[in-house]
Amino acid sequence: MPKINLLPWRDELRKRREKEFIITAVIAALLMGGVVLGVHLHYESRIAYQQQRNKFIELEIAALDKKIAEIAELKKERDNLIARTKVIQDLQSGRPEIVHVFDELVKTLPEGVYYTKVAQKGRALNLQGIAQSNARVASLMRSLDASKWFTNPALVEIKDDTAKDESVRTSSFILDVKQAPREKKQELQQQAAVDR
Repeated sequence: MPKINLLPWRDELRKRREKEFIITAVIAALLMGGVVLGVHLHYESRIAYQQQRNKFIELEIAALDKKIAEIAELKKERDNLIARTKVIQDLQSGRPEIVHVFDELVKTLPEGVYYTKVAQKGRALNLQGIAQSNARVASLMRSLDASKWFTNPALVEIKDDTAKDESVRTSSFILDVKQAPREKKQELQQQAAVDR
């Protein structure tokens, strides 16, 4: 006799296909979750690596900033030392200059004139003194103007200091004069050294 299957085979086939679909969907979801997790972990590790590099760069920048500050401080200190050295060199080079200035003050002083006070401020000299007449003060100014060590003599004040008995006639004066520029003086010093 022929065998007839009266069982609901279509229902079983549908259930089996549904079960296979669910298993396939679960496997696909798990695979997708694994891929998403893998990508997430990959990017997290890349972000962590980049943050580590950024932190390293920031530390290096901070170290370089500190070195730059130290270099700036050293440059400032060096400039300060150079300025001090220049002042010392100027003082050293000016030592013989004052001797020449006083020597020239004596050489340019005409007869009948003498100084009561000589003051120096920078390159300017303030001369105070007494002269037998105004003409002698004018002669002093001409001598200073002709000197190679001085420039621009200017009369600040002249007063008649004649005594009460009018037997001795004098004039007190205040005179400003500038020292010649250093280049000119260095030429003169070299010439004086050659003349010796």
